[in-house]
Amino acid sequence: MIAVADTSPICYLVLIGEIAPESVRDWARSLPSWVSVQDPASDVALGLEKLQSGERAAILLAESLRADLVLLDEKAARRLAADRGLRVTGVLGVLSEAASRGLVDLARAIDRLRTTNFRCSAALLKATLDRFADR
Repeated sequence: MIAVADTSPICYLVLIGEIAPESVRDWARSLPSWVSVQDPASDVALGLEKLQSGERAAILLAESLRADLVLLDEKAARRLAADRGLRVTGVLGVLSEAASRGLVDLARAIDRLRTTNFRCSAALLKATLDRFADR
């Protein structure tokens, strides 16, 4: 699976202490050769001019790599990425997936997320918790 991430979702996961189990953090300190950190091959951002540079870069890189998933949190960036045919998720999607695998207590993680400057509607947080409760 190829996933491309803007730094925003990763930063929030770090802030709430849910970036990854210790074994994954240790692994990330010395990345294997099959993992790469890349810039997009093109800086042509037609239709993406209003986004921040990191969001533009993530979308362009996801397109150029034909990524399976792009992680973005800003609503405008998510909408534009989806309009361009990309599969999109954000920090809430990552936390939900981790919770479904038993890696994270979703309610506790969302409570910690609320202590950061992460912005989303209370309705979206509730819907995320409710969707997980139905699993």
